[in-house]
Amino acid sequence: MTTIKDIAAAAGVSISTVSNVLNQKSNVGQETKERILRLCTEMHYIPNAAGKSLKTGESKTILFNFSDFDRTFYLKIIEGINDYAGDNGYDLMICTTKSCEKYMYNRLTDGCIILDGRMEDKTLLRAASEHYPIVVLDRVLPNPYIKSLVVNNYDPMTELVEGIVQRGYRTFAFIGGIEHTDDNKERFQAFIDVLARHRIPFRREHYFSGDYRERSGYQAAKICMSAPKLPEIFVCANDNMAIGAMKALHERGYRIPADVALTGFDNCERAAMVGLTTVRVPDYERGYLAASSLIENIRGKHNVEPMKLTAVVQWRESVGVQVS
Repeated sequence: MTTIKDIAAAAGVSISTVSNVLNQKSNVGQETKERILRLCTEMHYIPNAAGKSLKTGESKTILFNFSDFDRTFYLKIIEGINDYAGDNGYDLMICTTKSCEKYMYNRLTDGCIILDGRMEDKTLLRAASEHYPIVVLDRVLPNPYIKSLVVNNYDPMTELVEGIVQRGYRTFAFIGGIEHTDDNKERFQAFIDVLARHRIPFRREHYFSGDYRERSGYQAAKICMSAPKLPEIFVCANDNMAIGAMKALHERGYRIPADVALTGFDNCERAAMVGLTTVRVPDYERGYLAASSLIENIRGKHNVEPMKLTAVVQWRESVGVQVS
């Protein structure tokens, strides 16, 4: 099991510096803080919660479970969770995929935050209880001990596609994420609804299934390029897939947006670097509010009313002005 000493060695800092970051002390620079939090995620650092649990009947630790396909995507969310948790005397345990479930029992954690499409609903419904509240960031579940805090995908995707249509684009491809996830369903529904309102046809063969990873966007663009004619624009369900598609198009010599345009969703760290038009999701705020809701429910507030966060379109160079 990774120790605080291992984190300090990997970060090239003292053990006390790591401890200060984990305990929300203000005497550590932002760059160092981000590096330490990133290493805690990558090295699966788990605070020593067992001792606290035996003494007090509670661990004073919350769990965050996420998919591990792109850890940089989660850094701002983790920062938000960690800031609120630390300010309120809680430690943060970070896990990926199914390794999470074993920490949801045995009083190792007092509650958890979930952002992992591969975590099955039945697992969460089984774990949630009056003494173990859960906050989910990627779905809505009907349970008196589970609070849903999700992004409003439909409205910003509607605004994005309306803006694309107003710029004159008429032939589209859509690169979707994991199909059963609420995020993908809402983003695709908004896309289809806007095209329908403008009577713009969309052929099902121009829908490509991805998994939110860069590689799947790359492969989708390669497949699309085997057709006689490219669409004018790829609308992608997240930034990673858009960046993968962009890479494939550049390899073939296509210019963006002169030859083909692209959009993403999430506003990941690399989106600004490559000039990707996207939707900016308030990830730090999402993490902070999730931790706030969870800890309030651990303390007995019992607020499980679903909450939707606002996201906004970020126009950049990957979408130009087309001539109809």
